[in-house]
Amino acid sequence: MKKLVLSIAALVACAAPALAADMVTKGKKVAAPVVVTPWDIAFGGALASDYNFRGISQSDRGPSVSAYFEPRYNINPNWQLYAGIAGASVDLPSDPSAEIDFYAGVRPTVGPLALDLGFIYYYYPTERALTAAMNVIPAVGNTTLSNTDYWEVYAKATWTVNDAVALGGNVYYSPSWLNSGASGLYTSATAKLTAPATMFRPDWGAYLSGEFGHYAFGRTDLVAGVFVSTTNTGLDLPDYNYWNAGLGFTYKVFTLDLRYHDTNLSKAECNALTSDPGASLGTTVTINNFTTSGRSNWCDSAFVAKLSFDTSLLGLK
Repeated sequence: MKKLVLSIAALVACAAPALAADMVTKGKKVAAPVVVTPWDIAFGGALASDYNFRGISQSDRGPSVSAYFEPRYNINPNWQLYAGIAGASVDLPSDPSAEIDFYAGVRPTVGPLALDLGFIYYYYPTERALTAAMNVIPAVGNTTLSNTDYWEVYAKATWTVNDAVALGGNVYYSPSWLNSGASGLYTSATAKLTAPATMFRPDWGAYLSGEFGHYAFGRTDLVAGVFVSTTNTGLDLPDYNYWNAGLGFTYKVFTLDLRYHDTNLSKAECNALTSDPGASLGTTVTINNFTTSGRSNWCDSAFVAKLSFDTSLLGLK
């Protein structure tokens, strides 16, 4: 009898683990861990009443459409690699069919500080040189190079103070702005105030933002018939200040931005930087080491309305 009891106890002991496993299997299933892909693709588009770039119209004060496509790879939550292509409709003196931007960089995040370090190439397909013979006002004498493609390196920083306040700084540098041989250094400071979510219905939001920047230029290469200076050493392009301030409204992936842009450039200085083919004729003015008789309004104050959408593949899920 004793042997029988021991045999039954041993059998129960051996069956217990299997029974427990069967109970787990037949009970509530354990959810599989969620696999988060490090890859994403951001994309978006916009319609604006004017393509204003650092205070200067790139669309002859007319409307412009734009779009971008940006693959991203998250090395970890604090490091993101990205590369993208963006395009915009333009109306420029060299008459390109569009502006196409190729860019890439890395976005490190350290606590509330978000950095963006990268490279961008501005490509203007099918452009050609503007010559005096083509100018609608030959007396102004505006001309351009046949190739104004150029590149910049940049560093951007955004410090999120809290849910309502974000401060930023930007630096862009090109050794040959618009392929002119003149260096271009653009620096700016930004601020953004975001309204509390409790002020709006779900999915709605609003913000106030502004920027103040300074664009410093070097001397252009000496190109006969295009850049002419009184010293025959190229043109010392005029530096200028730029600022903007605006109000934005958001709804899900859509943003309506209403913004005021302005610079401290005179119309003559604006003509020197833009070679505006529609510039008016004025008295001859000396700017640094060269003269111009053109007057352009592309750098005047402007109010720009822009409707855009921005999302990503992961954001759509």
